[in-house]
Formats: sequence, C-alpha cells, structure tokens
Amino acid sequence: MTDVVARLVDALPPDEVVQDPDVIAAYARDAADLCPVGEARALVRARSVASVATTLRLAHEARCPVVTRGAGTGLSGGANAIDGCLLLSVAKLDRILHIDRAARLAKVQAGVLNGDLDRAAAEHGLMYAPDPASRDISSIGGNVATNAGGACCLKYGVTGDHVAEITAVLADGSIIHTGATSGKNVAGLDLNRLLVGSEGTLAVIVEVTVRLLPRRAARGTLVAFFSTLADAGRAIVELGSSASLSRLEVMDQTTVRAVDDLLHLELDRDAAAMVLAQADTADAQAIIAAAETTCERHASSTVFTTLDESEGKVFMQARSAALPALEKRGPWLLDDVAVAPTRIPELLELCARAANDHEVVVGTFGHAGDGNLHPTLIYDGEDGRRRALAAFDAILMGTLELGGTVTGEHGVGLLKRPHLERMLGSRELQLMRGIKTVFDPRGILNPGKGY
Repeated sequence: MTDVVARLVDALPPDEVVQDPDVIAAYARDAADLCPVGEARALVRARSVASVATTLRLAHEARCPVVTRGAGTGLSGGANAIDGCLLLSVAKLDRILHIDRAARLAKVQAGVLNGDLDRAAAEHGLMYAPDPASRDISSIGGNVATNAGGACCLKYGVTGDHVAEITAVLADGSIIHTGATSGKNVAGLDLNRLLVGSEGTLAVIVEVTVRLLPRRAARGTLVAFFSTLADAGRAIVELGSSASLSRLEVMDQTTVRAVDDLLHLELDRDAAAMVLAQADTADAQAIIAAAETTCERHASSTVFTTLDESEGKVFMQARSAALPALEKRGPWLLDDVAVAPTRIPELLELCARAANDHEVVVGTFGHAGDGNLHPTLIYDGEDGRRRALAAFDAILMGTLELGGTVTGEHGVGLLKRPHLERMLGSRELQLMRGIKTVFDPRGILNPGKGY
C-alpha cells in the first residue's frame, strides 16, 4: 500500500490527486458531527468514470481502503474517512447526460444535484419526484447510495423507486451496468436494488438513469395546529389512511419555534404540533376540505388552507427549514426512525418522553404520512452530549419495540451500526456481509460502514 498514492499521481490527471492535509480534512466527514473520522492518505477528485475505475483498480491492487463521497450532506457518518484510506470524490461527475421526454427518463452522472435535475426536467414538463430537504445541495449518487426519501414519499416513494439503471465501478476497477429502462424486467437477480442503499460498500455509483413523471404542482395545502401531540397523531393517522395526499408532514413545538425564529412566519408557537398536508391532483380542493374537517374533528386549534401554489410553497419551506433552524440552537444529533404510519402517535410520544427523561431538548419533525420522523437532539457540553446519546438510544430502542426501523432514509453509516444486529438478526447480517464479499472480495470499499 505504500506506493498507491504515487501510482495514482502517475496515472491520473495532475489536478485530480490531492495531498494537501487541509483540503483532505475538508472532505473527510459528512454532516454527522458525533461520528468518528479518521485520517485519509489522499483525496481523488475524479472528473471521469475512467478516473474512478483507475483509482479503484490501483487501490484494489494495493489493498487500500476507499471511502467514496458525494456532496457530503449525509447524516450518518457513511462518508467519513477511516485511517489510511483514499477519499474518492465523485462530485465533479456532475453532468446531466440526456433527458428523454418521450420515455420520461434522465441519464445523469452521480454528482448531479437533485434540485438541478428536477429543474432541468421541468423544462420538458416533467419532474424528478424524490425530494429530500437537502435537494439543492445533495447529489443523485449519494441519494441512490442511501436510498434517500423526502416529503414526497407518501405518494411517490423513495429514490430507489425511480432508479431504472445504474452504472457502477466495482472494487477491482471493472465497470458494471444494472437494471433496464423497460417498464418490466425480471431477468436475473435485481442488482439495481442491491446497489440502491448500499452506502458505497458494494461499488461506486457513477451514472444513474432515473424515471421522470409528468410535472405536478401542489394544488392545495393545509396547515393545522394542535394543542397536544396525541391529537396531532390521531389526525395524522386518519389523514394518511383516508385522504389522497401527496405530502403529510409534522413538526413539534420545539421545531415550530425554531423555524419561526428563523423565518418569522408568525406560526403558532404555543401549539404542541403543526401538521402540513398537500394534494396535487385535480380534485385537490375537495381533498384539502376533507382534510380540514378531519383536523377539526381531532381538536385542531387552528386550521389554514390555501389553493394558492405560492402560499403552499411558503409553508413547505417552513418544513424544509426544520433542521437548519434547529442547528442554530447548538450542537445536534439527528435521529432517523420509522414506524408503521398507524403508530405515529406512539412515536411522537416516545420522542417527547425521551426528551423529558434525559433532560435534553428534542425537536421532532418528519414525514408523518409514511411514519418516518427525525427527532433532533440539541445538547451543550460533555454532560449534555452524554444525555443526548442516552436519549438517542432510548428513541432507537423504543422504535424497535414499536416494530419500526432504526433508519428510514438516511442510512446506517457509522451512527446506527451498533443497533443493526438487534434489528436485523445475526444470520441476516451474515448474508449481507457474504454479498459484500462477492462484490468486494478484499473488503476495501467503505469498510466498517453500514452492515
């Protein structure tokens, strides 16, 4: 392994291999502050698929670990450097290669930002549906690697539901192509689905063909405030089961107050929870009217509805600002748990109870319609950090007792790895690790992450 950096310098264009410690450090971690980070040997900022293949071939020969990173917006430590690794950035692979309006497909490189793809699709009357709150700064490759979600999931599903084909580079530098653009494809094992959500442990994703949809704007929006979490939870369950909504989101009081401090929207700061719902079909007016009745039946203190698209965007911006607003309160640790939507009331209460039991500030928000919440723990000092970690574990354990999962969309990375066996089982983990061995026999791709 001693000469791998020198070999990379000889093999790649001169501006692609970086050995400056300060630059390497800037690429060494994602947005999960409490996850450990190691010291990388060098950084490769690849500008072509050929450079990715060469990097992996040389690393494979040298048995040197490789940690791939995109935009660095991950929240689980999945892109954090480990000691002695090569950091491989694919952020410069940022071209939209082709948009086929008739077939409703777009072929893009891994570094293309989610929001940029959607804006390009809009020029053809189409949309790229997956919409993580970080869509303007997170990349398609990273979204695929973590199977990212977003507010659209209630109606349109997660990233993997929109992936048709993947081009990826294996650990030994060979290039593979998975999936198909046809509407149906059952030939062989579904390698696409294996790569989606694999967090850089099986291969490096370099190009993705995604499915696009006819563009739809929100035609109706509802915002409701509730005096108790229990009332909000019951309303969410009924809304999710009976209304044809495209989005159903929730923010607790801590989050609402943080967002209001940031955006000055004059939100109800005394409410225990704020629920946001949208419909994007031709009968949106009727759907939103029925949703208003549902909220009133579950004792909402205030309900506001609008059919104006610009007003609807303002309220959804409030939801998108949840994490940035909470970040301003101090150091934070974001959880990402999911349960069956019918158990959302219990999950909301669980998060509130963890905050009270461990005397830590918890701002809970997320995708209520599909049961995926993001309790965010704010702490101060070492004692606060200890209490935040205890509350974090309590939320994870409680979620598992509710039949849920320790991560709904952000991935396992380093943050959730200690809890994975409890959730999945030891034999199941053995199977996953056996699959990794087939893809990456020398174990150089993102070792120690995920499963």
